[in-house]
Amino acid sequence: MRFQDEYRERELVQGLAGAIAREAAGLQTPLRFMEVCGTHTMAIAQFGLKGLLPDTVTLVSGPGCPVCVTPISYLDHAIALAELRGVTVATFGDLLRVPGSRNTLMTARAAGADVRVVYSALDAVRLAEELPQRRVVFLGIGFETTTPTVGCAILTAAAKDLRNFFVLASHKTMPGPMQVLSQDPALQISGYICPAHVSVVIGGAAYRPLAEQYGIPCVVTGFEPADVLQGVLLLLRQRLSGVATVEIQYRRAVTWEGNRQAQELLQQVFEPADALWRGLGIIPDSGLAIREEFGRFDAARMLPVALPASCEPPGCRCGEVLTGRISPEVCPLFHTTCSPENPVGACMVSSEGSCAAAWRYGIRS
Repeated sequence: MRFQDEYRERELVQGLAGAIAREAAGLQTPLRFMEVCGTHTMAIAQFGLKGLLPDTVTLVSGPGCPVCVTPISYLDHAIALAELRGVTVATFGDLLRVPGSRNTLMTARAAGADVRVVYSALDAVRLAEELPQRRVVFLGIGFETTTPTVGCAILTAAAKDLRNFFVLASHKTMPGPMQVLSQDPALQISGYICPAHVSVVIGGAAYRPLAEQYGIPCVVTGFEPADVLQGVLLLLRQRLSGVATVEIQYRRAVTWEGNRQAQELLQQVFEPADALWRGLGIIPDSGLAIREEFGRFDAARMLPVALPASCEPPGCRCGEVLTGRISPEVCPLFHTTCSPENPVGACMVSSEGSCAAAWRYGIRS
């Protein structure tokens, strides 16, 4: 298959769903497969893939949305920087409406803060060149997919000897959170649909410890209906055969070794660090901090600010949604006060959030 439409062909999708149903008839216990990618979460909801599966095979969402897993303390830090005199905060649009403890970047901008939306980290570098009298802080969040572009921006700023460009880094890595989830027997994870965009960079081999240590099958899939269903079928077959390994369904984009050039760039600019994940707490070495030799670009070091004590919105259960403990509809705010127009939690704000997907494509009261 070469074209996107071929992966959405009705007969192919129905055939895969039928194969899953036939093979699932041999299950002794129900299975729970977790997707760990926000784009997968949206695709599964958009195409109604859960409705094509038998009752014995369930898909649950994990911590695959970069905006959603970013802790509220980071938002508080970003807002505090935006409120400093002479500071311009550059960010992707997803972060504008994510609530901090007191307000959002959008409300800070409405109150006079200079907060600008950019489409790449290099846009923020250009902004620093255009505004030499201001300190430009780029909000660097995300997984291995986007972190190389931030590393490239830092290297570019270093080559240009820019003294007014900074990054507030909160980059996170896989498969650290998957290891934490695998150790929780209450979650009963039967297999992982591994994050495809991340896997382009880190490669399929990165998930081998999960399969070998925890006996949990892993499959890297693409985002189209046929991709996801074929991934589910591969996971199901692993469970039925009693083996646990890593398979790459998404071979048109993912290799075993990953993107070595991107990996080398990450190692050049960043180093492993403990990271705070919404819903999971601090996971050792699951983050990427800016190396000492590039410390002059680190906003956290170079632009100290007083930070408020962070607190989650009352009643918000995003952390439980992100770890597959509950579905979005179980959160009482989902049915009442939390909506895309008035988001209470990050999972409703982000275009890759589980709550946003459930609201847009699901049934709600």
